Amino acid sequence: MRRDFVANVSHEIKTPLTSIKGYVETLLSGAINEPRTSMRFLEKIERNSERLSNLVQDLLSLARIEATEETLKLTATDWCEVITSVIARNEDVITQKSLRVKVSGISTPQLVMGDREAMTQVLDNLLTNAIKYTPEGGRVSVVLSAKGAQTRLEVEDTGIGIPPEHLDRIFERFYRVDKARSRELGGTGLGLSIVKHLAAAMGGDVQVESSVGIGSKFTVRLQVAT
Repeated sequence: MRRDFVANVSHEIKTPLTSIKGYVETLLSGAINEPRTSMRFLEKIERNSERLSNLVQDLLSLARIEATEETLKLTATDWCEVITSVIARNEDVITQKSLRVKVSGISTPQLVMGDREAMTQVLDNLLTNAIKYTPEGGRVSVVLSAKGAQTRLEVEDTGIGIPPEHLDRIFERFYRVDKARSRELGGTGLGLSIVKHLAAAMGGDVQVESSVGIGSKFTVRLQVAT
């Protein structure tokens, strides 16, 4: 597993680095004097740099989560505040794609035993994926509900969906259903693995339901704060 992980990390880092190096060499060889070409290459360099930055951030997050010496300090945390904050942070891209986002269940505080930063990262990853894989004009819903001793957070979209043969593996590190499409959209292949580890670290879990061409629903369950 360690060898596979190192091999995957090396590949994920090498791909954008190779692109950046190629564009820089082309610019230095004279293309920098061609305004249209140089601007296009600089934009590609910026995208690949951002991809590298995201990858490093996700790797650091995953390393911290998996470190045995670090445990989350769980306190009574309001899911409603986290949801409001994360959606506000994604408003620009939601507007750009003309997505309809429906939020329900946040009219009154919903306290769970969790870590605010971890809960923010969980929802941010799930919402980012929902936005990323839902076509323009589609719908995304975030639903919060309580059932017994658990609170359920559901993030559902009308996106492209996930084939059934992939559902058992999507929480693995670097696993992608469509590698080319995921890389094109800026995915690192670590987001869902981070969601799974953080949910488990808070004493909860995450589940997925999906149908190709219809959409996906991710459900995170955490314990109600007592």
